[in-house]
Amino acid sequence: MARPRARSVPIRQAGALHLIVLLLLFVAVTLVGVALGRYSAERGVRVSPAALASVQARLTETGESLDVALDELEVLRTQREVDKQALEMLRAEMAAERERTATIEESLSFYRSLMGSDGAKGLQLRKPELVLIGDGRVAYRFFVQQREREYDLLNGSLFVQIRGQQAAEPVDYTLAQLSEDFPDGSATLQFRYFQGVEGELLLPEGFKPSEILLSVSIDKPRKTEVSEVYPWELQERFINVGQ
Repeated sequence: MARPRARSVPIRQAGALHLIVLLLLFVAVTLVGVALGRYSAERGVRVSPAALASVQARLTETGESLDVALDELEVLRTQREVDKQALEMLRAEMAAERERTATIEESLSFYRSLMGSDGAKGLQLRKPELVLIGDGRVAYRFFVQQREREYDLLNGSLFVQIRGQQAAEPVDYTLAQLSEDFPDGSATLQFRYFQGVEGELLLPEGFKPSEILLSVSIDKPRKTEVSEVYPWELQERFINVGQ
């Protein structure tokens, strides 16, 4: 007849049970010693030196076992804390790796869009990136690009106008009026593939923007112009382009 298989006790549970048993044993031996001493004192019964030595030896043995059990318990607690810290570190590393992967994918998506898969050619504008900083300040970034078989060096300028309402009246501002990073009325462009223009602007009090107009004029190597109107839409952050 096969013997029943013993149930395995997890190491942490075993350590706890071991400690409880030793504590009970220590208490029991202590009570025996106290009772024996009290009985001897009250009855005048003499206890043999051998009995006293046996009780003392058991007390000593129990105390040593208790110290070992306490050490084991401390080891288990330390191991548990180490495991917890290692798990937290692993979770943090995984989160950081996911963030790095998302950043790389975002950069790749940006450059793929620059290369273009829609068959469009020539000078092009991308949707403006607008990020609210606070207190009416907005960070902006504009991209101008070209898609050609042979990429000539382009020279020209970018003009930006913001449309909206102020005091219930339609109002237009040039970016040069709102941004110290855009002081000359237009930004100078010189690029072969694409160029980004970025800075910060301060919205006038009471002004509610609704649209933003981007106009590009290329002088060299040949005259080219393109303009686009985009809705004024804020986003949480700039697209990562791997810079």
